[in-house]
Amino acid sequence: MLFAITSLLCACSSKMHPTSNKGNVEVWTTDPAAGILFQKKDNAVIASASGNEATIHVDISKTFQTIDGFGYCLTGGSAFHLYNMEKANRAALLKELFATDANNIGVSYLRLSIGASDLDAKVFSYNDLPAGETDTLMQKFSIAPDKQFLIPVLKEILAINPSIKILGSPWSPPTWMKTNNNSKGGSLKKEYYNAYAKYFVKYIQAMKAEGITIDAITVQNEPLHPGNNPSLLMHANEQADFIKQSLGPAFRANNITTKIIVYDHNCDRPDYPVTIYSDKEAAQYVDGAAFHLYAGPIDTLSMLHDAFPAKNLYFTEEWVGAPGDLPVDFKWHTKNVIIGTMRNWCKNALEWNLAANSQWQPHTPGGCTECLGAVTIDGNNVKRNPAYYIIAQASKFVRPGSVRIASDQPQGLANVAFKTTDGRKVLIVLNESEQTQNFSINDGTKTFTSSLAKGAAATFVW
Repeated sequence: MLFAITSLLCACSSKMHPTSNKGNVEVWTTDPAAGILFQKKDNAVIASASGNEATIHVDISKTFQTIDGFGYCLTGGSAFHLYNMEKANRAALLKELFATDANNIGVSYLRLSIGASDLDAKVFSYNDLPAGETDTLMQKFSIAPDKQFLIPVLKEILAINPSIKILGSPWSPPTWMKTNNNSKGGSLKKEYYNAYAKYFVKYIQAMKAEGITIDAITVQNEPLHPGNNPSLLMHANEQADFIKQSLGPAFRANNITTKIIVYDHNCDRPDYPVTIYSDKEAAQYVDGAAFHLYAGPIDTLSMLHDAFPAKNLYFTEEWVGAPGDLPVDFKWHTKNVIIGTMRNWCKNALEWNLAANSQWQPHTPGGCTECLGAVTIDGNNVKRNPAYYIIAQASKFVRPGSVRIASDQPQGLANVAFKTTDGRKVLIVLNESEQTQNFSINDGTKTFTSSLAKGAAATFVW
């Protein structure tokens, strides 16, 4: 993980108008200041506007990207805490997180680390060897480290939601492939490009043998941040060379349909994916680029989309720093990670680690010491944190296959709209102003009115 972002303003409360023929509009609200935490509000709308409110116009005729899902990074540490819960407690929590019925939040996308991330108890790869040894044929490759906690938990998740999409990201290759023979920093040696490509192939095949389909991989987590443990420095031209010389051809030769996604780092360096897209030999294998938001503005992604409209965009990580501040974190992340990513062409949006304990463990030596999980798990005790509510606001109703549709943004009412696969409309609205706002929603066929206090958000479904 990189450094914390300075969060923006705060404080929330939300009181809705009483119902008067609400027209089958379902409303779910999060208002930290009022203690309303992603709750269904039965008296949230009235049938028509007075004419004095701001109006959000939703236009179903203008469509944008198709959504893959919303979720978290299932780190090794997250899996460790989930696995060590009692079976019934774990089953209840996983249902709450991943099931799509009743009061569950329907998480639909997960990111895994390929090997260790910095939120594992120790650094490992799937081909660790004694000093001086190499294994270019991957004869000693094994995903055994994941079989203790991560794979059993993932199988329980898949039993609840078999269609959940899974992305894998490496933090570092095996150290024997690196210029510094160390888990932290260094670069991938060119003589091991083919071996590392085989490593990816073996990973995807080994997970498939466990019943786990890897929908996509990123080539390297945060390739311009070699100070984490584990990590790797991989410049854009190096990533392009690795893809065109080794990874792309290896996937093609082995009939691997897993998407190859580049970059996986901050919005301040769109030149990184541009460099790869501009290399036609590399670009032919690339589905798109992934981003984090520890630097740079989120609207950079729209400029990248406009330049390369055939390439997809993904948002794969944003942390909440411990101990967390729900009004501040919820407002900033809803504005940027939910609304901002979607309005700038991303197909998914992921918060960082799913779970940690109250000491924000485990982490590697040199790894993140203040990464707050979406849930805190101490034994069987579970606490829901800001990222839980941030993702819930979108994941429950914006199901995979939904399409973003047009909506304007009156001042202070950040929002994003979708049409779902069953024909419903979903509108997520955040009142980012410093006072309560009354507003109307008009989709061309009906108008209804609601109200949000400052910092509160609501998901409207009709």
